[in-house]
Amino acid sequence: MRTRKIIWAILAGLGVAWLCCLPRELFRDVSYSTVVESAEGELLGARIAADEQWRFPPRDTVPERYATALVQFEDRAFWWHPGVNPVALVRAAVDNLRAGHVVSGGSTLTMQVIRLSRQKERTLWQKTIEAVQATRLEFRYSKKHILALYAAHAPYGGNVVGLEAAAWRYFGRPAAELSWAEAATLAILPNAPGTLHLSRGREQLLAKRNRLLERLLAHGDIDRDTYEAALEEPLPGAPLPLPTLAPHYVNRCPQGQRTRTSIRFQLQKAVSEAVDRRSSDLAAEGVADMAAVVIDNASGAVVAYIGNACMDRERPGMQVDVAARARSTGSILKPFLYAAALEEGVILPRTLLPDIPMNLGGFAPQNFDRQFYGAVPAHEALARSLNVPAVYLLRSYGVSKFHALLKAAGLSTLTEAPEHYGLSLILGGAEARLDEVTAAYAGMVRFYQGQNEADSPLSGGPKGASGARQGDFAPQLAIWYTLEALQGVNRPDELDWRLIRSVRKAAWKTGTSYGFRDAWAVGMTPTYTIGVWAGNAQGQGVPGLTGARAAGPVMFDILNLLPADTQWFEMPDQVGQDGGVTPGPDRGAAWAAVCVRSGMLAGPECPEKEDALIPAAGLETAPCPYHKNGEFVLPPAMEWYYKPHHPEYTGARKTRQEKAIEFIYPASGSTLTLPRQLNGQVEGVVFRAAHHQTDATLWWHMDNTYIGETRFLHELRLAPAPGKHALTVVDGQGNTASVVFYVR
Repeated sequence: MRTRKIIWAILAGLGVAWLCCLPRELFRDVSYSTVVESAEGELLGARIAADEQWRFPPRDTVPERYATALVQFEDRAFWWHPGVNPVALVRAAVDNLRAGHVVSGGSTLTMQVIRLSRQKERTLWQKTIEAVQATRLEFRYSKKHILALYAAHAPYGGNVVGLEAAAWRYFGRPAAELSWAEAATLAILPNAPGTLHLSRGREQLLAKRNRLLERLLAHGDIDRDTYEAALEEPLPGAPLPLPTLAPHYVNRCPQGQRTRTSIRFQLQKAVSEAVDRRSSDLAAEGVADMAAVVIDNASGAVVAYIGNACMDRERPGMQVDVAARARSTGSILKPFLYAAALEEGVILPRTLLPDIPMNLGGFAPQNFDRQFYGAVPAHEALARSLNVPAVYLLRSYGVSKFHALLKAAGLSTLTEAPEHYGLSLILGGAEARLDEVTAAYAGMVRFYQGQNEADSPLSGGPKGASGARQGDFAPQLAIWYTLEALQGVNRPDELDWRLIRSVRKAAWKTGTSYGFRDAWAVGMTPTYTIGVWAGNAQGQGVPGLTGARAAGPVMFDILNLLPADTQWFEMPDQVGQDGGVTPGPDRGAAWAAVCVRSGMLAGPECPEKEDALIPAAGLETAPCPYHKNGEFVLPPAMEWYYKPHHPEYTGARKTRQEKAIEFIYPASGSTLTLPRQLNGQVEGVVFRAAHHQTDATLWWHMDNTYIGETRFLHELRLAPAPGKHALTVVDGQGNTASVVFYVR
């Protein structure tokens, strides 16, 4: 009885030892290459493993051709033995005894997996351990999984490890697409991995491959025609480079892992070619770099990513992933301000915005063409990307609120406090990344379409600053008006997209940073959002580099590569969650009578009115102040710049108005620096004022001292002494206007 217990105890101990003899992770300390695949599983690119080996992460299975060839060559009993093949071991022992040295190991594929994981010296004792662990491995994994482990870790010559890496390095395609000859070559290579791309031993390798093909024919795995065709295939030469279709995107992916991305292979290839082509043209003008991002609006997934163009063109900065670098934004953020101001009722879609000189503590914005237009409808100011109206709008909306909105939209580069940027935030005073800007635009479209209301770049979540909650139409309506305005983009520095052949419809915006360093273009359709940046990764500017000229054409090239949209953006009352129910004030939007001339809520004296659907917050805005006695009359400064561009404007006044005179330059509180001639003499600056009556006479006084009078054209060139000054003008009816300024 005691002997039996001892035997059972020994057997139990051996059983426990057998169960525990195998590590939980066989290849725990092995490093793998970074492998990045497209949405379809195509290889976009890879990075070598930490130990300088090309070793792709394991898969669960291996291609059938390779599995068949490998089993026929290495272990024909693989599918039925328990990890150890006694017949093979006996045969190997006999062969070794006859030869007087080791000529055969008798190892199964399962035993070879154990040996590859342990990397121990090949002795009889180590082979015994491998045999025991091999039987345990057979109980842990399926036969197909064991084959996959072998295929992923077998040596294939040089620093190539594993079937997948070998297939790409030697044949330039995935293992699943290998021919029978190629599969046979890789099946025998781990048996002598040093012979593949060297001149010596290639005849022996070819003979081995052909013998394996003959065995496959005899076994019925291939037919005679396949066999004869396979014999004609040559052996591969030196290792091939791996694909580099999205090199910068590969660098962004987790290192040492296999990553299946949302990148669409054929689209990535086509976009890369389009961007490279345009970038090559611009390189001759000193614009070395270009980046592009394409996002699927429905999912927010990146479907094409070009971190930098023309990787085969040597230049400084070519390795920089410009799409993920912070660059000056220029005007690219203006649509977010327009949409936010609409949502919160700061403006209505066509509200007239001032476009007159302003100077706020030395900040004096200018439009791109250096002109002022007096008053411009908000939607037109956005489409033309006028800077001055945008600054006036930001001042009304609030820098802090806009700063918070941009951060909520995903712009991670706004690391400073709002006061750091000030009003320049809307004109490129901040930096942003192309990938994040494009994602923010895509999020705007996605929210408009009602696919993810918590994704609003306006409200920043379920409840926005305007009080809009999920289901409200206010943000959707604001975005729709924004998209409508951006269909008509055309400004002095831009190409007219209507003249570009074969261009499909898009809502788009461009941006150009100060010093012509950054050119931006972002285009939106119901399905896709495209972002493009052009410039120099090292930051140098190029005269004439603008968003429309450098980035816009590329954006439209990419647009033409995408599937055409069958529908355009519809009015939100047709895309709401209630199946087309027209929104009311309780749902964030309402119909209102709007003045045709001013774009503001119609007042009692507005002669032309139209009904418009507006965000409900707009019902609280002030009515049109520009109609008096049936006439459309702007304030003097706005009028002065408005009239040259609007011959139909009369501005006549038959009664005294509250504000008949207004200074055009300088703005109150300005600090002036007087220019000097070459001889050092102070030249002075031109001071300007405007009066509603074209033939009015103005008397000018500086610091309570009379200095002159003007009629028709109210301009005086003055050279005040350094310090604080007060300038006052008076007309014949007693109307006055004053401005305080400082001279350095």
